Amino acid sequence: MREFTLPPALEASEPPARRDDVRLLAGTPDGVTHHRFTALPELLRPGDLLVVNTSATLPAAVRLDRLALHFSGPLPPGSDGAEDAWLVELRLREAGATVPYPGGRCGEWFPLPGGATLTLLERQTPRLWRARLDTDVVPYLRRHGVPIRYGYVGHDWPLSAYQTVFGTPESDLEGGSAEMPSAGRPFTYELVTRLVARGVHLAPITLHTGVASPEKDEPPYPERYDVPAATARLVDHVRWEGGRVIAVGTTVVRALETAVSDDGFVRPSRGWTSHVVTPEVGVRAVDGLLTGLHEPRSSHLRMLTAIAGDELLERVYEEALAREYKWHEFGDVTLLLR
Repeated sequence: MREFTLPPALEASEPPARRDDVRLLAGTPDGVTHHRFTALPELLRPGDLLVVNTSATLPAAVRLDRLALHFSGPLPPGSDGAEDAWLVELRLREAGATVPYPGGRCGEWFPLPGGATLTLLERQTPRLWRARLDTDVVPYLRRHGVPIRYGYVGHDWPLSAYQTVFGTPESDLEGGSAEMPSAGRPFTYELVTRLVARGVHLAPITLHTGVASPEKDEPPYPERYDVPAATARLVDHVRWEGGRVIAVGTTVVRALETAVSDDGFVRPSRGWTSHVVTPEVGVRAVDGLLTGLHEPRSSHLRMLTAIAGDELLERVYEEALAREYKWHEFGDVTLLLR
């Protein structure tokens, strides 16, 4: 897909008054069409399956005087010999927002609110540090953290604005997502009822996603996921019966494509995934994707190309720019069907 420039005016700066009051751009082999998100049931067929992410959003930012610490997620058990290490991004606070902070050094420590201390252990990527907090991270964040917010959002919003109707904080995978699984945000309980009444199935997976800083896109790193047995069976049944499996969010694609076996069937699976979906790898478990609009040069665009193909995806993004669709977690949504 060709690179493009995202005008600042198309960055959604606040949540809509109603969750479902966003636009939906549908790209299918029959062409590109424009809708309200509330039209989703009419765009799907009885027997289709929507797979949703039940990960709840953590208040993953801890603010200091000049810095904000964004807790991205834990490292796999035993990674680098530290089971309690997390990936953390350091960002400078400027004019109510944050920008990347290139500083930091191994062994440096930061006193945090509530008497906790964070120690930098090793730089993992150009923007992420392996770090250790001297107390349990998730309970600490729930007491002292706030939702991650980038410069295009003008002011703070409560954590509830960053949760979806599918989020379940009691998930047996301890923790949550550093940033909202935002493809599920426009859903309401009323819309879910309409989908079920139409004969559209819904099934859950869990994938706890890390930070996706807008200034620097990188390939995804290992993330925790769970594809339950009931979801695996339903995915296989729907595809066998000729229905379509549609992922609600790129996180769902990553989980399902991790769980698909060599024979093409999805198996119950959980743990850590490093799988990256690209056009070269392709997709075997999903037939479509409901997702937000992604930044230029985002690695997610390669996943979208794997699902929709380069020509259709090019048309979708041309239409989104021309008709001034809104980007980011509070923005509009696209439906891509193979």
